[in-house]
Formats: sequence, structure tokens, C-alpha cells
Amino acid sequence: MRTSSVACNPLGRISQARSENKLLAFLRGLSFAALLVATTPALPAAEAPYPHAAEPIGTVRQIYDGVLTPEMAVNTFRNIDRLFPVRKVPRSSQPAPLPQAATPLKTLRFSDEGKQYSLDDYLKLNRVTGLLVLHEGRIKMERYLHGNSERTRWMSMSIAKSITSTLIGAAVEEGKITSITDLVTRYVPALKDSAYEGVSVRDVLMMSSGARWTETYTNPASDRRRLLEAQIAQKPGGALAVMKSLPRAAPPGSVNNYNTGETQVAAEILRSATGKPLADYLHERIWNRIDAEADADWWLESPDGIEIGGSGFSATLRDYGRFGLFLLNQGRIGNTAILPAGWVSEATTPRQLRNGKLLDYGYLWWTGTSPAARKDNSFSAEGIHGQYLYINPATRVVIVVWSAQPIPLGGAVVNDWAFFDAASEALR
Repeated sequence: MRTSSVACNPLGRISQARSENKLLAFLRGLSFAALLVATTPALPAAEAPYPHAAEPIGTVRQIYDGVLTPEMAVNTFRNIDRLFPVRKVPRSSQPAPLPQAATPLKTLRFSDEGKQYSLDDYLKLNRVTGLLVLHEGRIKMERYLHGNSERTRWMSMSIAKSITSTLIGAAVEEGKITSITDLVTRYVPALKDSAYEGVSVRDVLMMSSGARWTETYTNPASDRRRLLEAQIAQKPGGALAVMKSLPRAAPPGSVNNYNTGETQVAAEILRSATGKPLADYLHERIWNRIDAEADADWWLESPDGIEIGGSGFSATLRDYGRFGLFLLNQGRIGNTAILPAGWVSEATTPRQLRNGKLLDYGYLWWTGTSPAARKDNSFSAEGIHGQYLYINPATRVVIVVWSAQPIPLGGAVVNDWAFFDAASEALR
């Protein structure tokens, strides 16, 4: 979605700190427990009722039509598990708090298109409902607005695409997928004799299959809305049938065309290669290992069916941040490599089509386009209505932004990347 070693390992530090804290708690008893509560964010109570469950919400068609009122958009975006059946991604078996930074980032001023903005301007004008800034694995800023809290699960929209891409990397590391140069039809035989004949896994990750596709969210006749209607129908195989019906518009690997359907093909590849639902595989390989403090949800194509690879993932603000730290740490957790060596760099920097054309796109990740972002090799996962997971390897910064912009695209007044660049520079 877009218009135009422990000392250097934050995840490892958290795991090590957790072990040390357990020993200290045993030795010091309740006094240490009180200190821990006072100095780190509390974990949400797993057994407590979800705080937003009784709110009125809109429909999924209203989301994509961009007709929700601002208030109803907030309610709906934090209750998307009520729109479709979901599969749970259970929290970590040993959740741990994210540590607070010794010195918080309290405010920020920056410019965009020649205008000056404050942090409060950014939050208000872009209808931000949640903001998390992590530096070196520690919380520098955490804001909840419009009634959200640390227990709120918020929709990711196309951030889910980048999660799916990362699971492809995990499957390559495990040998479940031999290579991303493999043909799609090796894993999804149902796509033989379709536009996906001769298309590689890599082509799909670059949205360059050559299949004809229109992504217009607000046009009920677009291919994106056809895919949504297949999901609304909740019939097994409905989404794959849409993808199989597409005609070919260009040779595989020759043209990049933003195509949410490609990520459903990626989901089918993962399901076939791993033999597991995507939510289960995410929990096993990543979510359980990054100390996730809350359950996440993922939309399904049909009851107990396959996950929607391009949208419908919902999680807490801090857990999105933990996923960002995992990428910041090059797909390693402690001494364990979850992703292949070099995968994160390859997946998040500009890729080349088969004809040599360079894209501002990686493997379902967006690459930075400003001079500062280019210099730092910053990258992001982005979703319509203003959702972001930004990662800056040079400054060791991860930023999560939730927004409730009623229209799918063009609802931001301030360029989010101007804010990201400024925050990274302030923490450099």
C-alpha cells in the first residue's frame, strides 16, 4: 500500500533479562516484583475480557468504500475479528515486558513540504490512534489515543503482506521452500494453466507475476474487490479461484503491479510448503519466540480455512513493535537464525525486475524514498487507512503507527515518512 551477540541484540537482551529477573525475583521476593511493575510496562491480563468487544462496528465493505464515520472507523479497526472468522496466534508461552528507555522521547518538531509540525500536530492531523517508538529495543515513546490502550488489537491491513513475506523467508531457512526461484506451481498445482504458470515465488514477492490486476479499493468492480467478495462469501477455495481466473498482462517478472492477490498466492505457497496454517507457523517460528504479550488474530478465507495473506492480521501495539525488533535483528532471536542470512537486507531494499529495472519495493516490503531513508536503508510495512511498521537499521529505531483515516488512501495530512525521518534523526 502506497500512493506514488546479546550486546547488540535487543531480543536477546530481553530474553537474557527475563532469565536474570526470574533469579532475582526468587532471591528478593515481592520487593523485586514491585520494582519490576514500577519500571516496566505491565503485561495485559490474558484472561480479562477484551475492552472493545461491545462497541458497534461497521462492515468490511464500508471500510473499503471509505464511508465509515471517524468514530465508527476507530471502533471497527480495533474489532476486525468480528468481521470474519479468524485463527488465533497465541501469545508467547513466556511473555516479557518491553523495557523502558532511561530517557523518553517526549516531543518532536519536524517539517514536511515546507511546513512545520509538532508531534501533537502529527497525531491529530493524521488521526493517529497508537504510536510506539523503540530505540535499541527500549520504549522511547508510547501513545494511545481515541480510547485505545495497551490491550487494544488493531488491524494491520497490508502490513500483513510483509508478515507473509517474512514467513516465506522462515520457510526457506527451514528448507520447506527450496528456493524463491522455484515456480509457484511446484507448491500450488491448482494454478497450472493459469497466469501463474512460469511465475516464480520471487516474482510473487515482488508483485511482478504479470497477471492482470486492478487494486482500486473503492471500485466494486476492481479485482481487489472481487477478492474481497470471495472472502465475504466464505467458501473454501474462493480466493484461489479469483487468482486462477486472472488473464496474463505481461511476461512473468517484467512488470511490477501492486496486487493484493499475489499475497494470497504467497499464503497458498506457505500452506502447502509448511503443511500448517499461517497463524500456527507464525506462532511456532516467530510469535512465541519474541516474547509476544498478547494473542493476535488473522482473518480466514472460510471457517477453519486458509489465512488471508494480504490483510486481516490484528495485534497489540507492542507486539507489532516486537516483530519490528525481530526484523531489526536480521531475523535472529538470540543465537537462532529464523530467517536466512541476508534475507532481511534482500527483502527490504530495492529489487530488480528480470529486465533490470529497479523498484522502490522489496519482497512485500516498502523501501524508503527520501534521502535520509535511502542513506539508512530504512524500510516499512504499510497498510491502508494509515498503518505503518517502520524500521531503521542505521539508527536502531522501530516505529509503529496506527491510524483511523476513514478513506483507504490519501487520508494523511502529514507525510508519515517525514515524521519517521525526524524521529530517527533525533535518536541517532
